[in-house]
Amino acid sequence: MLTGLIAWAALLAMVAVVWASRHLEINRALREHKPLASDSYDGPPGEAPRVSVIIAAKDEEENIETCVRSMLAQDYANFELIVVNDRSRDRTPQLLERLAEADDRLRVVTVSRLREGWFGKNNAMREGLALASGQWLCFGDADCRQTSTRTLSVAMRKALEERIDFLSVLPVLETASVWERIIQPVCGAIMMFWFHPKRVNDPRSSAAYANGAFMLMTRAAYERIGGHENVRTQVNEDMHMARAAKQAGLRLFVVQNRDLYRTRMYSSLPAIWRGWSRIFYGCFGTYRKLIVSLLVLLLVSVLPWVSMVAAWSVLAIRPSHAGWAWWAVAWAATLAVLLNQTVIWRYYRMTQTDPRLAPTYIVGALFGTGMLLNAMLKVGGRTTTTWRGTTYRGLQLEGPPPVAGWPADRLVRPKSEWLWNTPRRRSEGYAPAVGPKEQ
Repeated sequence: MLTGLIAWAALLAMVAVVWASRHLEINRALREHKPLASDSYDGPPGEAPRVSVIIAAKDEEENIETCVRSMLAQDYANFELIVVNDRSRDRTPQLLERLAEADDRLRVVTVSRLREGWFGKNNAMREGLALASGQWLCFGDADCRQTSTRTLSVAMRKALEERIDFLSVLPVLETASVWERIIQPVCGAIMMFWFHPKRVNDPRSSAAYANGAFMLMTRAAYERIGGHENVRTQVNEDMHMARAAKQAGLRLFVVQNRDLYRTRMYSSLPAIWRGWSRIFYGCFGTYRKLIVSLLVLLLVSVLPWVSMVAAWSVLAIRPSHAGWAWWAVAWAATLAVLLNQTVIWRYYRMTQTDPRLAPTYIVGALFGTGMLLNAMLKVGGRTTTTWRGTTYRGLQLEGPPPVAGWPADRLVRPKSEWLWNTPRRRSEGYAPAVGPKEQ
């Protein structure tokens, strides 16, 4: 009994040292990893290469107008915006139609059926790329809102001046519900364990990470990593493209943003559970990484809190019989929890999360434990994954994908062709460009 308590206290002391070392890591991050911001550069690059911004939108009627308008408001002079309506069954097509009529820089591609052997977003991006004319490609998400008119300019200056082949600007997460505020920062911290920016940005390290909300790369880099063809059956295509870039010897760089753009990932507890389980499964992908992540989370985050409650409870119930070893466990656990809280407070401030939520970290860690276990069930197709309205089991579709109610399997229509189905257009013999059927 005594030996076990001593070992328990020693383990908790080691965990406390780990949390103390995180302060040094945060200090280094604040010095060396400045977030990209609207005032990082004084304007667009002098010679601005053409950029094709490609965004996939599936049932995004709540977000698509804000997304498109904020992107079209960019001060970068030489860019086009291509939005792929990916099998939407809400008002997304109508909203895109109205936006395309108002601005020549917006081109819309409509996809109503998945190509065989392709997953949803990857297939949509491939379709959009077919229209792209830019030397640089910028891939984004429809639930993102540009909070600065300088996002493209700042990102391009960063990429050009530092000779970056593949730049991913990480989003600021908007969290409206209590569950978002509690769980999502912890999930981000779990990702940081494997994909710390210092290692990702080091060409000598194999660590690779990118966030599909904003990925900017040269066309040459895109072709060198095999494009979306190379990740056509991946639910986390951004991670796999980043790994391919590292393996190809390209310069991969990730950076946080301070005031460039924001996104709200999930709005409900079930969506958070499904979404982060999918992310953990897609990013880690193997039992080994998932188990290591789970054990680290349990050891470093959950054990101190459980130990503190257990030890002080024993001391409160049986103070005269507990002995000094229980006091050692109690104080070691308390020290670990206090250090945990100071680190989380600083981490939340750095990631633009309310630091007053630091005490809820343990709740988020428990949910993270459950989502890692759920992700393990997805390895090898033991359970299904739903992504952008389509269900997958492993690397295969689970049943037929949803099909949007459009008059052809694929319509590619620039702005001037959006009104093809009006009576006047039909009387003039005008017809849309219709691609081959996708079985």
